[in-house]
Amino acid sequence: MSTRVLIAGASIAGPALAHWLRRRGAEVTVVERAPGLRPGGQAVDARGVTKEVIRRMGLDAAVRAARTDTAGAYTVDVDGNVLETYSADDHGGDGFIADIEILRGDLSQVLYDDTRDGVEYLFGDRIAELTQDADGVDVTLASGDRRRFDLVVGADGLHSALRATVFGPRERFLRHLGLVLAFYSVPNEFELDRWFIEYQEQKTGRSAALRPIQDATRAMAMFSFPAADFTVDHRDVAGQKSLLREQMAGLGWLTPRILAHLDDTPDFYLDQVAQVVMDRWSNGRVGLIGDAAFSSSPMSGQGTGLALVGAYLLAGELATAEWDPEAGFAAYEDKMRSFVEANQEIGRAHAHSRLPDAEPSPEPDMDALMALVDRALNGVELPDYSGLPDSGPSARP
Repeated sequence: MSTRVLIAGASIAGPALAHWLRRRGAEVTVVERAPGLRPGGQAVDARGVTKEVIRRMGLDAAVRAARTDTAGAYTVDVDGNVLETYSADDHGGDGFIADIEILRGDLSQVLYDDTRDGVEYLFGDRIAELTQDADGVDVTLASGDRRRFDLVVGADGLHSALRATVFGPRERFLRHLGLVLAFYSVPNEFELDRWFIEYQEQKTGRSAALRPIQDATRAMAMFSFPAADFTVDHRDVAGQKSLLREQMAGLGWLTPRILAHLDDTPDFYLDQVAQVVMDRWSNGRVGLIGDAAFSSSPMSGQGTGLALVGAYLLAGELATAEWDPEAGFAAYEDKMRSFVEANQEIGRAHAHSRLPDAEPSPEPDMDALMALVDRALNGVELPDYSGLPDSGPSARP
């Protein structure tokens, strides 16, 4: 009988893990509380070793076809004059603007399309109760459905409900980094043409930005502002929009024109910039992956990389351990921990640099900095798992 695995969350980490578990011979169910895939969102990147994981998934062509195709980035002053320029070709495509940059919702769609024929998806539902014993996990869904699984994995993001149920309240693991980010799509009335444009107000630490997306008639708006704490509920959209308007009041450049579309957008998102720090990512037969386990924050530029690499390693190590949760989860964590810590260090440093009261940093040790960046991009081994069952990449076009 196949190992039965339940994954909570159908954004990026969940479907990516489903891909690899299915290839290793597991029977996979993904439960997602939203009624369907969520569109839009921030642009996410694939850098370094993550590009090799995408290649091994057989999804390189599909992911590249869905890219934003951003040529580069400008930072501008309040009058729109260019201050700095970055190209997508910088650092071999692993620079500020990555060669593979894709909207979170578009990547989620690619992963879902790849897995939907071999994986059971339950949208509009969630885990209501969970009890584990030595041999399995009994799960009751909010719909009333009761099932038993061999393993359960939480891939349900920064505010993971499964993490709270099994490991404890989110306050124990969340580390707020002093910033808030917002994203939403707007009509492209700004003549954006393949270039990301950002304005930063240094004295307040606030910023506004626009980035191109595949649909040239629209653009993705982005805002950030400092906040010592964050108390707005992550599901209170009206409260979030009110907070954004309040915080962006008086910010120059194109800010008033961008805010004018706030009530019409179909894909508004706002949340704190935070990391998840945990001593362990598993408890018995329940494990965590992606932001639920080790969010590095959007300021690291590597949240998607951690999710995709983590999915490859978790499925591989569980299968190597013949689905023994203690051995499989421990090996996955051992291989991932240093990679996670390097990316979290970069995320903290980047967030701190954008705070208005940040003290000037001393001249960095460039050798140490470059070593850290390399560890954050490539500092994880990808075993070939050649001795394991592998059904191969999906045959879907």
